[in-house]
Amino acid sequence: MMIKSNKSIYLADDDADDCMLFEDALREVCDTTELTMANDGVELLDLMETTVPPPPDVIFLDLNMPRKNGFECLEQIRATLKWKDIPVVIFSTSGQEDMIRKVHDQGANYFIRKPGSFPKLKQAIRQILDIDWSTHSWVPVTDNLRYHY
Repeated sequence: MMIKSNKSIYLADDDADDCMLFEDALREVCDTTELTMANDGVELLDLMETTVPPPPDVIFLDLNMPRKNGFECLEQIRATLKWKDIPVVIFSTSGQEDMIRKVHDQGANYFIRKPGSFPKLKQAIRQILDIDWSTHSWVPVTDNLRYHY
């Protein structure tokens, strides 16, 4: 089932294959969503400097990137007045509990461990696009485990 949405999504990830898979999955879930990609944290923050406002509806942020990692980006996003309320979804291959707590404490809105299959990736994107961020509370998802804080 395709979602009808005119949302704007930013994706910061240095893995070209992950970016291509994400874009393909997004197009199958919702072909009207605008996707803007950055290859690392420096590129994401430069992009945000020149394009926000208007803010994206959500930022998917990988943690392990060169030049400026996801933790540094998240910290800067939350410290910048015009960006601080943009929902940030941490989208990482790592699912260590201490790291998940750290991004939660830094102000991430959601955590998803990168799914190991294309159907699960589509399901994860669909789930994120369906969230009403004004009422959403923190739920990190790592495989089938959910951590509530």
